[in-house]
Amino acid sequence: MNFNAVLKKNWIFKKFDNNQVTKISEKFSLKEITSRLLAIRNINFEEIELFLNPSIKNTMPNPFSINDMENAVSRIVKSIDDKEIIAIFGDYDVDGAASTALLGKYFSEIKQNFITYIPDRKKDGYGPSINSFNDLIKKGPKVIITVDCGTSSYDAIEYAQSKGVDVIVLDHHQSLINLPIAHSIVNPNRLDDKSNLEYLCASGVCFMFLSGLNSTLRKNNWFNKNKAIEPNIINYLDLVCLGTICDVVPLSGLNRAIVAQGLKIIKKRKNVGLKTLYDLCKIESKPSTYHVGFMIGPRINAGGRVGKSHYGAELLMSSDNKHSYKIAKDLDNFNKERQHIENELLKKVEDEALNFQNDPILVLSGTDWHEGIIGIVASRIKDKYHKPTFLISLNKTEGKGSARSIYGFDLGSSIISAVQLGLLEKGGGHKMAGGFSIKVNKISEFKDFLIKRFNKIDLKEHKSNNLYLDAVLSASALNENFYNDIDLLSPFGPSNNEPTFVIEDIKIVNSTLIANKHIKTIMTSKNGLTIKGIAFNSKGSILEGYLSKNYKKKVHVAGKMTLNEYNGKKNIEFIIQDVATS
Repeated sequence: MNFNAVLKKNWIFKKFDNNQVTKISEKFSLKEITSRLLAIRNINFEEIELFLNPSIKNTMPNPFSINDMENAVSRIVKSIDDKEIIAIFGDYDVDGAASTALLGKYFSEIKQNFITYIPDRKKDGYGPSINSFNDLIKKGPKVIITVDCGTSSYDAIEYAQSKGVDVIVLDHHQSLINLPIAHSIVNPNRLDDKSNLEYLCASGVCFMFLSGLNSTLRKNNWFNKNKAIEPNIINYLDLVCLGTICDVVPLSGLNRAIVAQGLKIIKKRKNVGLKTLYDLCKIESKPSTYHVGFMIGPRINAGGRVGKSHYGAELLMSSDNKHSYKIAKDLDNFNKERQHIENELLKKVEDEALNFQNDPILVLSGTDWHEGIIGIVASRIKDKYHKPTFLISLNKTEGKGSARSIYGFDLGSSIISAVQLGLLEKGGGHKMAGGFSIKVNKISEFKDFLIKRFNKIDLKEHKSNNLYLDAVLSASALNENFYNDIDLLSPFGPSNNEPTFVIEDIKIVNSTLIANKHIKTIMTSKNGLTIKGIAFNSKGSILEGYLSKNYKKKVHVAGKMTLNEYNGKKNIEFIIQDVATS
């Protein structure tokens, strides 16, 4: 069937094998829609049980399969035995804060002396520097662990080693062939790593490290010798889940188990800081990837964006209710400040983007664009134009950049190649996101380099701006039982996208503007059933006119189901992604 989509997207139904659907349904006693979604995902028949019931026990690989893990664990065991101070140097985003807190919580539990350092985005920039390491070294650590950074920190690591301080890197960002001369670099994205765990974020790498460390201490009989209770690292999965969701890494393999089990730990409210922030967000339903990614994550990120970079890690490590509430409240206010700055900057960037909308890649720059916000705005512009987007904040002769990509264009390797060619001063990232610094006189050359690189790859399916659909639904299917059948496939995220459906012949009977940017609708089906819907960030978009109660014609809507809970009541809502005219 053909749909005349107003956003000019091609609505394409995903293919599946009917025989496979029947086979899955009979073998696992599943409803037709659940079996169909599994068939669409092409899950191996033998792996369906694990997909539906992901567990750490059945997916956890040997932590020592990652290069340098044994060296890293041995060095920290020595620090623990010798009662040395351990320094943790983390990034200022959610993954960095969660990774810092993960190690910090473990060290606190075993009574290990440690200090933390989260760099200021504007003053220190991304990752370790000689100055920031020097500040740390003055406090007396014999070893520094960098988390979610460090893979490209050559000068800082060389400086620390020259001062007799060992550096252990726990990271996931893409690397060059030549690595810094650190004590150990544990990074599944090292070019020489064979662990096949390149999909892990930093929190996942840190979890693997703690698994290796914990088992080694147990093997050494350390807990008995020191009359210490062995930590149950499963209880830290809430933090690993947080970093995994917010860093938008694929929810497959170990990551799927981490998020599935981590959401259960979040529900148990074991982490005081996370619980406090969860309550502040007034989330009444059971934790989901949406709550973590779009409500909790942005607030933890907000401190790093507006100059309070240590707040996120501090909240996640806190065990004091009063202190946690103060930080959580501050982060909530910082997030509101961030939203205001973001809206103002987005207007400027959108005006700039109009001049280059025919370019295959958007490389945009402006004077004193807020360095803490350009990453979010780059993501918004990327979504609007479906193009890799690089935003650069200019300050005299230099610029700080943040970039977001589309599937198919490896942004991290592009930034690393540009560093090697001398187009960038420094930079790094992974496939979908990255940061860099650049001389103003190199921007034009950098843009040409990116466009040439982009044009060499096959992005047909991405350029066509397709919206892939799973099924046509009747309005009567929008009920809690059907939602639960779909939810069997959760957690949803990259590599396991939330199912997208079409409801045909809908009439808009009422619409309301929410927060001056979202459109909430009341719709009726051809059978007279009422459907509640919402289209996020749709004010001022093409969708707005078609979702107005003044639009008298019937439409087809494409989107996803969500379950809202409020005051003990549950209701199904349809999140509208696109509209097609009948």
